[in-house]
Amino acid sequence: MNSKVHFLTACAFFLLVAWSSSSFAQSPSKQEGDPLIATLGSGFVSDTAKVNGTTLHYVRGGSGPAVVLLHGFPEDWYEFHQIMPRLAKKFTVIAVDLRGMGGSTATPSGYDAANMAEDIHQLAEQLHLERIYVVGHDLGGMVAYAFARRYSETTRGAMILDVPLAGIGPWDEIQTLPQVWHIRFHQTPELPEKLLAGRQAIYFRYFLGGPHFSDADVAHYAESYAAPEKLRSIFEFYRAFPEDAKGIQKK
Repeated sequence: MNSKVHFLTACAFFLLVAWSSSSFAQSPSKQEGDPLIATLGSGFVSDTAKVNGTTLHYVRGGSGPAVVLLHGFPEDWYEFHQIMPRLAKKFTVIAVDLRGMGGSTATPSGYDAANMAEDIHQLAEQLHLERIYVVGHDLGGMVAYAFARRYSETTRGAMILDVPLAGIGPWDEIQTLPQVWHIRFHQTPELPEKLLAGRQAIYFRYFLGGPHFSDADVAHYAESYAAPEKLRSIFEFYRAFPEDAKGIQKK
């Protein structure tokens, strides 16, 4: 879950080899005002859509075949800010905040991968995206896999990066590795929220180390999960892993 350089390289490769023609439709409404959008260059907008019992925030730009980008822990749509302008040269790019995270609305439940794939499916339908490439990194990769299995008829292609899949070997062995200690910690009921409230920046910096993430980047993600319901949402995703493992082979 720390292979960020490999992630950017893979996205660059995706840009070079995945292009093909496709029809697409523009979102009917737009929201302006997020200063981070300006860093992407012209043509990008921030918007929301009500889908599947929640409201998803997304950032959209470019034109061409649709590419939906799904972030991992502990990030939001901004994870993709460096690759989005490059992809937008040939694609319609939609970077989504997953349910309960970033600018999307938190809900009491619904954080299993299959339900979150339904979120993305309904978003694609609302935006009139006929067939999409779905790219998921880390936790977003679990959603991308569930999407590709459940909605193969609307999936042009899928890329899953830097994540094991619950229920698919060697899932059980991976969970015993010391370097993924945080999975069990995040699954503990209520404890992570209480320990990390107000300390997100310290904790997130542990995962977002090295020269690839600035203090400003970490501060952004810490603020993105500052609200108690947002912090809870990310851990609810981990708590849904047993349900994901049982249902991952089902459509």
